[in-house]
Amino acid sequence: MRLKDLAEHLGLSQTTVSRALNGYPEVNEATRLRVTETAARLGYRPNANALRLATGRAGAIGMVLRGSSEFGPHTSEFLSGVGGRLAEEEIDIIVTTVQTYQDEVAAYRRLAASQKVDAVILHSPTQHDERAKLLLQLNIPFVLHGRTDIGTPHAWLDIDNAGAMERATGHLLDLGHRRIALLNGIKDRTFAVHRERGYRDALKARDVPYDATLVSNGVFSDEVAFRTAHDLLERDPHPTAFLAGSMMTALGVFRAIRQAGLVLGKDVSMIAHDDVFPYLNADNMYPSMSTTRSSISQAGVRIAELILQILGGKPAADIHELWPVELVLRESTGPAPG
Repeated sequence: MRLKDLAEHLGLSQTTVSRALNGYPEVNEATRLRVTETAARLGYRPNANALRLATGRAGAIGMVLRGSSEFGPHTSEFLSGVGGRLAEEEIDIIVTTVQTYQDEVAAYRRLAASQKVDAVILHSPTQHDERAKLLLQLNIPFVLHGRTDIGTPHAWLDIDNAGAMERATGHLLDLGHRRIALLNGIKDRTFAVHRERGYRDALKARDVPYDATLVSNGVFSDEVAFRTAHDLLERDPHPTAFLAGSMMTALGVFRAIRQAGLVLGKDVSMIAHDDVFPYLNADNMYPSMSTTRSSISQAGVRIAELILQILGGKPAADIHELWPVELVLRESTGPAPG
């Protein structure tokens, strides 16, 4: 079916049908829904090359990854969500890999100059992220995965890291734990700042002193977590509970607990943040892992949809989504040992 055939079937002009399918704001919502529903029912798919010529769009979204730490399971899950949703619209992802912050800045400038992408996904922000300011200056539409405070409205999607960590810490405190170790992310990242804030708020609410020696920051990896947890468990007294920043971190903590001759869920408790990996299921671990849970793949899907909304004319300043995080209690948490 051609665009002309679809327009004749609907009794509309080809221009109106094309604008409705491409999300132009001047087409009213009732017409847009009628056009898109009819197109789906009749199996109409716009020609990607014709669409790009008509709209002036590149038909691609950009993402810049910096350093080896950004090539892990979290990134692959996120990209699977983004890519799957964009593929439905015949939009590609251009991934650029760099090593330094200066290289990343240069990559954004190249993307702006070449016009190879219609928008950018910005990830792993700091609290006052200069990259977001740069993208605004370069006039590149973007959606931020996370939050930053740059004093200018922009589109973002984040999970409630502070609330999640406050609930998890509070649960452990209610079980009688007082020495709770937090294995957090890289120190300057906004999510890590928010998680420590939630941790501190839970301690303060129960009049438990904050101990900086129980908090560590770093990349989420099995090996880093193992070394950190091993050192903490050699102390006297050692932590009776751990908050692991990711499931990869939880694996390292679990190894350290076993090496120390302790039993998870009995001698030591643990709650991990779970981005819902299909190959690392908290239910299938032994003992099963208590988690704060939020799907990073679904976040990727949603960010792709938000980018489509921006390209369709929705103001970036109107796009702010904060997702709640679920606390799922399983066998890895128990009362503090007497």
